Amino acid sequence: MGAHDITRGTAAAGVSLGVEEEFLLVDAVSGECVPHADDVLGRASPHRWEGSGGSFHAELLASQVEAATGVCHDLAGLRAQLRYGRARLAEAARAGGALLVASGTPVLDGRPPPVARGERFAAIVAAYGDVVEDYQACGCHVHVGVPDRDTAVAVVNHLRPWLPVLLALSVNSPFDHGRRTRYAGRRMVEMARFPGAGVPPWSASAADYDARVATLVESGVLVDAAMTFWLARPSPRWPTVEVRAADTAATADEAVLQAALVRGLVAAALEDLAAGREAPRVDGQVCAAALWNAARHGLDGPMADPVTRRAVPAWRMVDALIARAGPALARAGDLDAVFALVEGVRRAGTGTDRQRRAARRDGPRAVVEALARQTESGGLTAPAADALADAAGDVAGVLGGAAADLSPAYGEEPGVWDAGERVPEPDVP
Repeated sequence: MGAHDITRGTAAAGVSLGVEEEFLLVDAVSGECVPHADDVLGRASPHRWEGSGGSFHAELLASQVEAATGVCHDLAGLRAQLRYGRARLAEAARAGGALLVASGTPVLDGRPPPVARGERFAAIVAAYGDVVEDYQACGCHVHVGVPDRDTAVAVVNHLRPWLPVLLALSVNSPFDHGRRTRYAGRRMVEMARFPGAGVPPWSASAADYDARVATLVESGVLVDAAMTFWLARPSPRWPTVEVRAADTAATADEAVLQAALVRGLVAAALEDLAAGREAPRVDGQVCAAALWNAARHGLDGPMADPVTRRAVPAWRMVDALIARAGPALARAGDLDAVFALVEGVRRAGTGTDRQRRAARRDGPRAVVEALARQTESGGLTAPAADALADAAGDVAGVLGGAAADLSPAYGEEPGVWDAGERVPEPDVP
């Protein structure tokens, strides 16, 4: 994101947002991950929204690429940029015999890819050894503008109970290098290899947070202060709160849903802080339990409510999250789109549900093909796409090729998933 364009004023705080999406590159024939990042990034760049921070980047391993939107102020503009970034990278991948795949972990096994070039990547490998040797985990990171770092830390405190819910809605990683796992969000299991991963601790101030990070760096646990593994944090680079609980979204619409919910939660937190309401100091172990349940079951199991300390159905926590963020979503004009997107997840299932159904029908190789189609398809539900397109104004006109259509027909991607039926997947490998 471009820091110079992020809204800084208190009145508009929480309005600006941007998304970073991580993707896998797989061979178009074998479906296995391939180290084509340099070639793909060379063909894809520059980003059309480069002036506001849009960009394409390398990730830790050479089989991964990232698309970052520029700073956005509405969901329609965000969706346009998400679709553009996906289309651009997918086109560049196809030119080299590869496919762009939005999955939290690789579906198929293959040779571990080399580490991407750069001194920092080399330092990470030196610090963590074989933990990162085949760490091809991909997430969806949402940035929301806030006035200052003290506010950012206070907002993160308010977000802690909701991070497991954001994960449960986003799970899109049931496979582990060719193995069908029992986890809906295997990416979170992979992230747990690293020190300090998961829900962040409660911090009293930016100084308290920074001192905690400095201790971790000095002890050799972190490479530098920019490298924390918590799922929400003050951005080390921009005046934003960064939330990275979600698996990379199978479709652009699901990334929009994450961004809308995160912005709504941030706005709710800002209102509480303005009224002098500090975040509850929910128990870290209960938060960890909720996060584990989200990774294990997605939306098809129980979840620990960190506030009440009771086990409740995951969908009840989703409803509670929407109630928490609802007033802010309504004021931003996003509530109808969010309801439609959440209903799309209820009916079509999470990314993990769709991966499992594709595997059950036609095997793991079919999962890769379905993911490649979903990555570019953009739409999850027609009502949500229509709502976003209606609000888009002239943004659709600036997109070309595969990214030009902002409102695909409901179910226009046959074979990707049955958008009209929610089919629970039995919990078997």
